[in-house]
Amino acid sequence: MTAPFLVCEGIVRRFGGMVAVDVERLEIPAGKVTALIGPNGAGKTTLFNVLSGFDQPQAGRWSLRGQALAGRGASAVARAGMVRTFQHSRALARMSVVENVMIAAPAQRGERFWSAFVPGLWRRQERLVEARARALIDRFGLQPVAELKAGALSGGQRKLLDLARAVMAEPALLMLDEPMAGVNPVLREQLLEHIAALRADGTTVLLIEHDMDAVARIADHVVCLAEGKVIAEGTAAAVRADPRVIDAYLGRRHRDGRPAAAAPA
Repeated sequence: MTAPFLVCEGIVRRFGGMVAVDVERLEIPAGKVTALIGPNGAGKTTLFNVLSGFDQPQAGRWSLRGQALAGRGASAVARAGMVRTFQHSRALARMSVVENVMIAAPAQRGERFWSAFVPGLWRRQERLVEARARALIDRFGLQPVAELKAGALSGGQRKLLDLARAVMAEPALLMLDEPMAGVNPVLREQLLEHIAALRADGTTVLLIEHDMDAVARIADHVVCLAEGKVIAEGTAAAVRADPRVIDAYLGRRHRDGRPAAAAPA
């Protein structure tokens, strides 16, 4: 592994008497794709919520590029470079695809109260933002629907819109929560290609994924959670062969050498 980019220590999130996350230490390497796997209820999305500032833990600390983020809200975490998507699209249904992507651009002068009244301060920047948004829309294959309201898009198109909008925010660490859930095989291949291209551009990616074939193809580093704890990490092949992962997640069919059924969604 390269030097850690995101470092997590002692993160605990309880809901009443249930411990959803209990991560002693986790390091995410820079410039790589890390896949977070595990059974339903393992704490994967809860950990995402904590790290991205949408939830607060009872204990723990984490830092991105050496910058402490514990206790910060979602907007502050995003400004620090940690940007995420969700299992279910958060597109603004009544805004166009172009507007949805544009709104994610950081440091927009026209969004500030006083400068909004002085068009000369922000109109040139807005043109540049729109040009970049349209370039991303082309990159992610959304040009035919660029002017449509986001609410009119198919589920697969919304996945692509979520990805384009996240990239528009210029993330240092891009967190994808089940980006390939519920998509058809063609879109699945497109998403894998887009994620690989983002890695090639230097973006660090952390994704939650149940499709072990996709994980084996795209992930440089794999972390398996079970009952909120990290039980294994390493290459996809090493984690897939770990007896603890087989018992907790992949199941007996995998251990016995027979074709494994699809991992639970």
